[in-house]
Amino acid sequence: MKLGILGGTFDPVHLGHLRSAEEIGQKLQLDKVYLIPSSFPPHKKIKNFTSFDHRFNMVRLAIDDSSLLDALDLEAKRPGFSYSIETLREFHNLFSPDPDLFFILGIDAFLDIKTWKEYKRLFDYAHFVVIERPGYSSDLAFSQLCDLIHGIEKTHESHIYKMPSGRSLIFMTPTLLDISSTGIRKMIANGESIRFLVPESVRIYINEKGLYGENAIC
Repeated sequence: MKLGILGGTFDPVHLGHLRSAEEIGQKLQLDKVYLIPSSFPPHKKIKNFTSFDHRFNMVRLAIDDSSLLDALDLEAKRPGFSYSIETLREFHNLFSPDPDLFFILGIDAFLDIKTWKEYKRLFDYAHFVVIERPGYSSDLAFSQLCDLIHGIEKTHESHIYKMPSGRSLIFMTPTLLDISSTGIRKMIANGESIRFLVPESVRIYINEKGLYGENAIC
């Protein structure tokens, strides 16, 4: 099975997350792309996240009509920080034997990957799909990649590199929607509409549960 993994706090999930997951899944011909909300991400400076249950419920609502996208609550079932290396190992156990995993992340997170737990081992478990985003250079020098991943090799396709593990490092530019969860939370707190930034089912859920602002209507 070819499976995609897109992690994040999803506080809240928005159309930028969903569009990237859908496009990457289709272009790489993946069987499923799993959205994995973090329970307690170690790299986030702000720790007062909306409860996991709310964030997971919003993700499930958002993907309800997609045959490609799915959600798993793996990281809520583990104590402590939500480490990607543990999630990848768990995927290999859940979808044995030997699933073909594609770990999807933004270029900003990828350039910071040396700070991740057991980061060198990550490339043993999955291909990495790096989303190029506004504000970050898409022209990563080959020397930078060599410093990050020793033994990486170019391929005949300029956006694909081969890692020593045999996995691929793939740079992709899906339709870029300049939407952020932080911005959405601020808009709600200010009483502004978030219609057409999140799925309508998510917007209704936020209103019904009173998330992101006292008596806020979005």
